[in-house]
Amino acid sequence: MILELDPRSPVPPYEQLRQQVTALVLGGGLAAGDRLPAIRQLANDLGIAGGTVARAYRELESDGVVATRGRHGTVIEGPPRGAAPPSVLLGAARSYADAASRTGASLEQALTAVRVAYARMA
Repeated sequence: MILELDPRSPVPPYEQLRQQVTALVLGGGLAAGDRLPAIRQLANDLGIAGGTVARAYRELESDGVVATRGRHGTVIEGPPRGAAPPSVLLGAARSYADAASRTGASLEQALTAVRVAYARMA
């Protein structure tokens, strides 16, 4: 599992982690029963405070994505309790992500392009 933080993003680090783990679950990269790294380990790997990872894990737990099992760690439970994006939207997103990746765009650049497109629609 590869998680990355963008320090230039206006999205707080804990929310970036929550979004990435949720996306991995929805995309099939993480399945029920998979273990997430320990808070301390992930914090060290990402160079952030343990409290930031702990908050992301709490948010994921309240979404129903993970369960914390004490000494047994934090494990994936399944997709978030809230409504998942419709399959047609996920398909369109997959196509866009493929196209953006082929251009060499970063995730942040691809998301910025979507934000610009949405802003022009308003």
